[in-house]
Amino acid sequence: MTAPRDLEQFFASGEPVACLRITRVRGSSPRAEGTEMYVRSDSLFGTIGGGQLEHLAIDAARELLASGDLSKHLDIPLGPQIGQCCGGRVEVSVTRMSAADKDAALSRDAEAQAANPSVYILGAGHVGRALATQLQHLPVHTVLIDQRAEELALSDAAVEKRLSAIPEIDVMSAPAGSAFIVLTHDHGLDFLLASAALQRADAAYVGLIGSNTKRIKFRNWCRKFCDGLSVAPLICPIGAGGSRDKRPAVIAAHVVAEVITALTSEPAAERPEGVTVSHIAAQ
Repeated sequence: MTAPRDLEQFFASGEPVACLRITRVRGSSPRAEGTEMYVRSDSLFGTIGGGQLEHLAIDAARELLASGDLSKHLDIPLGPQIGQCCGGRVEVSVTRMSAADKDAALSRDAEAQAANPSVYILGAGHVGRALATQLQHLPVHTVLIDQRAEELALSDAAVEKRLSAIPEIDVMSAPAGSAFIVLTHDHGLDFLLASAALQRADAAYVGLIGSNTKRIKFRNWCRKFCDGLSVAPLICPIGAGGSRDKRPAVIAAHVVAEVITALTSEPAAERPEGVTVSHIAAQ
């Protein structure tokens, strides 16, 4: 059957659902305490870490659904006993979900979605569209922005698409901690948008497509027109992973890895309020 698009669709089938929730972790585990996944007799949504841990928990959930029981508790060692090598121990609650439980799960899911960081793709050309295609599958809010309606129309990615006559405003109004990937059709516009993102001083990632030569030109431009704005936090060229393959999808894969690393790294997660990307880059 077709995989459900989202949790609301998963619950909408009307089939009984069991919730698997990691309630305690000792030692090493593939997922943290509080992680949930949902099980029907014919489908799954989410993951508690895969492997034999998840296989055993899914079997327990389906047994619970078939028997009519309301809940059970699992205590699973992640070692040779089940063919996993994490070495820890995980406790999992298995609960038949009521209508109220589903409503609460949808509320938690909506809160998690709202808390996802934003990624702004500034330019809907070949690489921009490839980025949108890949980022649509990740836990971020992706916004694809261009001044050209015809280029935006070429993207079929499930992301927000925004026709913007003045994309600098979109950069300035973005949430704190956003990532900005600048790859428009015009070098002058690239410089304006990259400088606007750097001037915010709260971006998790600012990347500019181009080369080392373009970086130097941008640095000189900033010295002249932006009161000496430092380009130290800027990633340029973007996606410089050592690959000689310049196809848009390959470039996008390298850039997505950079952006997700920046958004989920320890410095990004633990950065004290008021400490910016530029502060970190200067250390």
